[in-house]
Amino acid sequence: MFRFMLKRVGQALVVVFFVTVVVFLLLHALPGGPARGVLGIQATPEQIARFNAEQGLNRSLPWQYLNYLGQLLHGDLGQSYVLNSSVSDLLSQRLPKTLALSVLSAVVALLVAIPLGLWQAARRNRPADYVLTALSFVAYATPVFFLGLILIVVFSQQIPLFPSQAPQADSWWGVFADPMGLVLPVVTGALGMIAVFSRYMRSSTLDNLSEDYVRTALAKGTSRKVVLRRHVFRNSLTAVIAMLGYYIPVLFGGALVVEQLFNYPGMGLLFWNAAQTPDFPVLLGCVLVISIATVIGSLLADLAQVLLDPRVRESR
Repeated sequence: MFRFMLKRVGQALVVVFFVTVVVFLLLHALPGGPARGVLGIQATPEQIARFNAEQGLNRSLPWQYLNYLGQLLHGDLGQSYVLNSSVSDLLSQRLPKTLALSVLSAVVALLVAIPLGLWQAARRNRPADYVLTALSFVAYATPVFFLGLILIVVFSQQIPLFPSQAPQADSWWGVFADPMGLVLPVVTGALGMIAVFSRYMRSSTLDNLSEDYVRTALAKGTSRKVVLRRHVFRNSLTAVIAMLGYYIPVLFGGALVVEQLFNYPGMGLLFWNAAQTPDFPVLLGCVLVISIATVIGSLLADLAQVLLDPRVRESR
């Protein structure tokens, strides 16, 4: 187990390294470069040259990248070109709010999807199963921004139950002071996850229902409800929990759209605004956080599978 964890952590560090290299090169390949993006199209060549000298952008790309890695080792993510603040401070202010929104969406999705998938599997090939399956496919295929727009039109304009703008608090706990403002962003982020997780829960439950231990329990006279509750439910959760780890990057990606749509003051909105400038240090900081979250999510998913499923543990 320890050897497996050490191997996975080593792989994760290699992945993070290559992600920073690729993103660094892609951002510097953008037309105009950071000087033109920050100073505007009216900037003179002298102003651009002075900006590049001040930011070290007149040095070679390998020097710039190594300088960036050296700053990372000291916890310095650089200085924003636009917001006159360090990237570390900006991320420390925004990341907790994005985590709060993502965790709330995931909790709502799991609370709905797990019993829904179990219920569908117990009623396989009945009209209710077909209807819920169709709705799941529609929710999964619909883009997040379109789902959010529909919710705004219906529940904020046609039926004014919830505000269309998210809470604008400075701290993450201040966000919870306005729970009505969180409803639409959380539901928008949760709908797609409900569609995915309910499908996984349904498939996993059906697989377990066909196992020998279920047939044995039923043959001994155990009721179907008891078999589902005591045996099938726990075993079916393995696939959903593992999928939750792999879904962390999707959560962050969805948060980018949801935060921009509802003007939620999190890391996604920070990334979106930085992309308009372009504010390279902020973009690199956000991408680095997302890549680390992706790697951690994948690592947690693997560990969860090893801990929950003895068959996976024996195969390692």
